[in-house]
Order: sequence, then structure tokens, then C-alpha cells
Amino acid sequence: MNAPHTVDRDITLLIPTLGREILRSTLESVAAGETWPAQILIVDQGRKESIAALAQELQARGLEALHLPSEHTGKSLALNMGIARVKTRFVAITDDDCEVAPDWIARIGERLRRHGTAIVTGRVDAGEGDTEFSVVTSRVEEIQRRPALRFDRLSGGNMAMPLEVARQVGPFSEDPVMRHAEDTEFAYRALRAHVPIVYAPEVAVRHMGWRDEGQREDRYRNYARSHSAFFGRYLRQGDGFMVLRTTVHVLRSLRRWLVGSVRRDAEAARNGRAYLSELLPGLCAGWRRAGRP
Repeated sequence: MNAPHTVDRDITLLIPTLGREILRSTLESVAAGETWPAQILIVDQGRKESIAALAQELQARGLEALHLPSEHTGKSLALNMGIARVKTRFVAITDDDCEVAPDWIARIGERLRRHGTAIVTGRVDAGEGDTEFSVVTSRVEEIQRRPALRFDRLSGGNMAMPLEVARQVGPFSEDPVMRHAEDTEFAYRALRAHVPIVYAPEVAVRHMGWRDEGQREDRYRNYARSHSAFFGRYLRQGDGFMVLRTTVHVLRSLRRWLVGSVRRDAEAARNGRAYLSELLPGLCAGWRRAGRP
């Protein structure tokens, strides 16, 4: 394969992984890009020799890659571990089940330099076999400066920020009750700290669908409970805005369940039902955790 034309020496790419072999497709998409990052940090919580071998393959192709095995599990732990090793001006983050566009690094670099102390996020297109709930397809640029009632515009598998912003906002929450809502909580905390989130539609990744129906069901339930725990945590802290946001969340989930059932859209109905059924357990978990030191 031909070497890329440029290397952006200001960007480190961080990829947390549980050791899924699908990571190879992610790394291949980065290697095929027009611009390479200065370094790739692979935080491997699966501790597999095959993942270390992938990093070595990248090294042999001229792409600086560092394999970081971790004894812990949880995406936030992996992100915090990786960010602590970043030495460049910017850090970009994607997931091990995403393929980045050929111009992804170049587009991120341009946006980061244009917007200064902001978080950049972008499109998440559907891959083969993926569902609509894993995608963000808006083609309209948006700069969010305060928390929203529906959701904050940040995709954990497609984001980047200056290292100074990561330090300003603080680490991703390692609280286990919010294990699947780390990007949601981080976005909320960033916006409350007056860090804008720039949604740039030209910054695109493709989410690869690999879960079967049962795995998607589990995923919805895990996400639902974690997001409800996020609500509960901030409600316990006396955050009045979170009362409104929780109410909107319930209404949207109920609508998704009912409309999905009427239209025989099993995926939508399954998603809405999961978010309603896990609401109370999640709220209680987040409320209890917020009361601890």
C-alpha cells in the first residue's frame, strides 16, 4: 500500500478495545487514510497477543503505534489511561468497531485548529448490518454551547479535542453505574464548563454492525440503565435541569416504543422498551452512587 501524503504531528489517535478482531478493519481504515496521526494508542483490555501483533504490523508499515495492555475493563478506564499517554496537542478517539473515512484525520485537524478550545464530533454512518440507533447522519453543522433537553451532540466513537480541553473537563467518569454513558456524561460536564461541542458533518466514520438480535437487546438495556444512572447522579446533586431532561427522555422512549409497535418496527420498539424498563433501576443506582464520597 502506498504511504499517505502527510502525517499530522499534532494528533494522537486513541482506540480502546476489548480485543475484538474487528479492530483490524478499524486500523486498516486509518492506514488507508490520506493523512496519518502522529501516533496510534491502542488500549487493549482484552490482553490478546493478536492485538499486540496488529500494532506491530502498523509499525512495520511506518505508522507509529503503541500497544497498551490494561488489566482493567471499562471504556472510561481505557480512555483515561490513553489520554494520560498523549504527548501531542490534540487527541482523536474512535471505537474498535468503526472505520474512519480516508480524510478523517485531515478533517479533524482542520476543525480543531479552526475552533480552538472545543470538542469536535461528526457523522456516524451505518455499516452493513448496522441499525439506525448506532448512526448520526445529520448533514447540518452545529455548534452546541449549552446542555440540550434531548441529547448533547457527541459521538464517543467519533470525537477529538485539544489535550488542554481534556484536562479542563477532567477524566471520563469511571463510575461503573454509568459504564455505557461515559460520552454522555463527559459532554454534559464539558458544556457546563463552557466548552462548545462542534458537530462537523464532514468528519465521518462508519459503524460496523456485528451484534445479533440478542446482543443488541443487551446493548439497549445496558445503555438505558447507564443513561438513567447519569440522570440519577445529577438529580441527587440538585441539578434542576436534569428533571426536565429526564422527563423528555421518558416521553421520547415511550413514543419510540409505541410507534415502533404500531409500525411493526421491532428494533425501535425494543429500543424504547429497554429505555423505559431500565429507567427506575438506573435512576436508583445513580442516586445511590452520587451520595457516596
